[in-house]
Amino acid sequence: MREALSSVNETPPSEIKKIETKSRHPAAAFFTDHDRLKYYLMYAVVFATFIGLWELFIYVFDVPTFLVPAPGEVFEEYLRLLTSGTLMKHTIVTLKETLLGFVAGSILGIGIGYPLAKSRKVERIFSPYVVAAQTAPKIAIAPLIVIWFGFGITSKIILVMLIVFFPILINTMLGIKSVDENQIELFKSTHASKLQMFTKLELPSALPVIFAGFKTGITLAVIGAVVGEFVGANAGLGYLTIYASGLMDTPQVFAAIIQLTLLGVVLYALISVIGARLMPWRAEEEE
Repeated sequence: MREALSSVNETPPSEIKKIETKSRHPAAAFFTDHDRLKYYLMYAVVFATFIGLWELFIYVFDVPTFLVPAPGEVFEEYLRLLTSGTLMKHTIVTLKETLLGFVAGSILGIGIGYPLAKSRKVERIFSPYVVAAQTAPKIAIAPLIVIWFGFGITSKIILVMLIVFFPILINTMLGIKSVDENQIELFKSTHASKLQMFTKLELPSALPVIFAGFKTGITLAVIGAVVGEFVGANAGLGYLTIYASGLMDTPQVFAAIIQLTLLGVVLYALISVIGARLMPWRAEEEE
């Protein structure tokens, strides 16, 4: 009996947690799958209700198509654009602008946010300029960016980068500053190098906050790409929206908006999946 108790006391907490997780795994998996199915059904019901109310609104008030098209007309137009390849051609352009601008803005935000977070003096000197640059409305300077860099993809990437930069900068600073001081002192006591301090302590500790900035940034990146295409472009979902609205082709406008929404949702989900893979301990804590 004493040997059994001593073996339990010597078992590390992490191992005890694994044993408990394994023991309740089948039931926990069942309830998790059941809850997930329940939420999926709720999503489907809400979507079906929305479509039904939309259709009812068109029928009751006899709204003309050029103002608000019926859901069936939008669906038919979406399929037509999809099968003809037009929708995918413009989606690829917007996706490329979004991803390249997001990556550039993320590198810039992290690259500037880290030294600002590490040095209070540097933060005091440069923070007012960073905030002033952010308060300048990007929509207002979008025409200037197009004039300076042309109607091609470069101007859209720069605009997306400027929009994405600030939230990732702020989240990087918050993440680095949130590192536990006791852990920092522990690393210093072991004579860890700055690179080891960054890769082993600061980056893992700041990743959850940085990825929160990524989630915000990726949605803003899609908006930035569309704004750039509104100002001047010959391809992209923003261009398709402006082109269709000029022809009073409202179903095509709705189809482009739906594709933009799907693009934003997919990119947001992709960032969430990457974050879960890089931070498995966060998923275990949430469970």
